[in-house]
Amino acid sequence: MLSKKKVILVTGVAGFVGSHLARALLLSNHSYVVIGIDNMNNYYDVSLKEARLQILYEVNTVSSEIRFFFERADLADRQTVERIVVKYAPDIVVNLAAQAGIRYSIVNPDVYIQSNIIGFYNLLEVCRHSYDKGRKGIEHLIFASSSSVYGLNMKVPYSTDDKTDRPVSLYAATKKADELLAHVYSKLYGIPTTGLRLFTVYGPMGRPDMAYFSFTNKMVKGEKIQIFNNGDMYRDFTYIDDIIVGILDVLDKGPVVNYDKIKFNIYNIGGHHPEKLSYFVEVLEKSLIEAHIINKPTVKEFLPMQPGDVYQTYADIDEMVRAFNFHPQVGLEEGLRRFVEWYKEYYIN
Repeated sequence: MLSKKKVILVTGVAGFVGSHLARALLLSNHSYVVIGIDNMNNYYDVSLKEARLQILYEVNTVSSEIRFFFERADLADRQTVERIVVKYAPDIVVNLAAQAGIRYSIVNPDVYIQSNIIGFYNLLEVCRHSYDKGRKGIEHLIFASSSSVYGLNMKVPYSTDDKTDRPVSLYAATKKADELLAHVYSKLYGIPTTGLRLFTVYGPMGRPDMAYFSFTNKMVKGEKIQIFNNGDMYRDFTYIDDIIVGILDVLDKGPVVNYDKIKFNIYNIGGHHPEKLSYFVEVLEKSLIEAHIINKPTVKEFLPMQPGDVYQTYADIDEMVRAFNFHPQVGLEEGLRRFVEWYKEYYIN
């Protein structure tokens, strides 16, 4: 187990996964100090990001000492990132900051290069120089990748041994580039590194641009929802709590030496159970009706596959099971029910 008073730097801390991770760290049995970085951009409603931060501040007040510190900063600003790392000297860095979204990357590519490539490169450089002048430096860099890197790969379930050289979106390409950069820096400079390919994360306080969230917003307004490829697509939905357990397992165990005898590994974190899009909509609709948020099924518009989409995602999690005994616990029905409960409390009650 990790010793007490580990300083954990979490980038993207006001984001969906980042805020849940920071909360779990602050509530854990370890006396973690959490340093959060976020640029608070307006890709989606900033008030939701502020609400996530407020929860972290409230959790922080439960402790007898301050263990959460927030820095509003952009990873693309190298000098600011260097200042923060020098100031707090983190033991572990968890990079969850990224410009997300498949379709948005098609119309707004610049922000993906700035955030996902330049920002991550800056973080790698800062981690590299954390060892300068004999300093202890970063013990472990954990970073979020994405199931999107599998692109046109037709073999399922997706294994980390599969080729990932045919992305179908700029977002996916930037995430694959991050994996390659991280491997180089781990090999050349000895940065212990673990990459996690996350599969369709959902749950309370999630991103409004995700399908389950945007569908809910439209259903509540009585608007029709657009279902691509006529609902014939499959996604390996992963509930947020399972994602956090996986990240904590990796953080707790520490970096693992791989077959190249360097401390660099990539793992899938997914639900390991693809669900058909049409069934997903059916479950979400049923949950909203049972919660008395809507009173009838919504109108659906069936459309062809969109650019950047893939037919199916399906995580092979055998490596996560072997290395960390990871087993997802929350199924789609329960996960959507929990999301709907939160949505009702946050937006309606």
